[in-house]
Amino acid sequence: MADVSLRPISMDDLPLYEGMLTDPRMMTELGGPLASDGLADKLAGIVRDVERDDAWFFVIVADGRDVGTVCVWDADDDWGSAPEIGWMVRSEEQGHGYASAAVAEVLRRAREQDRWDEIHSHPGVSNGPSNAICRKAGFEKLGERDIPYMDRTLRCAHWRIDVASAS
Repeated sequence: MADVSLRPISMDDLPLYEGMLTDPRMMTELGGPLASDGLADKLAGIVRDVERDDAWFFVIVADGRDVGTVCVWDADDDWGSAPEIGWMVRSEEQGHGYASAAVAEVLRRAREQDRWDEIHSHPGVSNGPSNAICRKAGFEKLGERDIPYMDRTLRCAHWRIDVASAS
């Protein structure tokens, strides 16, 4: 598995955050790129959540480079509220196992800190690499569902893992 470290996101990471969310290649599975308007405010809210320990949002660091993000937050939608994990790795850094290693590290920390009983993930149904990460990490596929995301509705696979059994 790739060697990565995780550090809490900060406002200094706005170029990374904005760069990923406005990149058409990165956002293919999430309905297309977002406009940069409002992303600084969105990141400021995330940073506040991290500082209050209401969410985990980490920058993935590999070989001294910021390669992406991994986060866990309480997602609210038509199905209720549940902790959800998501990740993004910059297009040019994909395929090196960074996301898999980051997800494994987040699950290890969650288990060690007894943070959540279970965590869900909702990669797009056609996102083969992200669905493979869920399988590799030990998530159980529950089916498919529509997920609201940034004023869009995405068809997603629904995965869940019991944090205590995550390895």
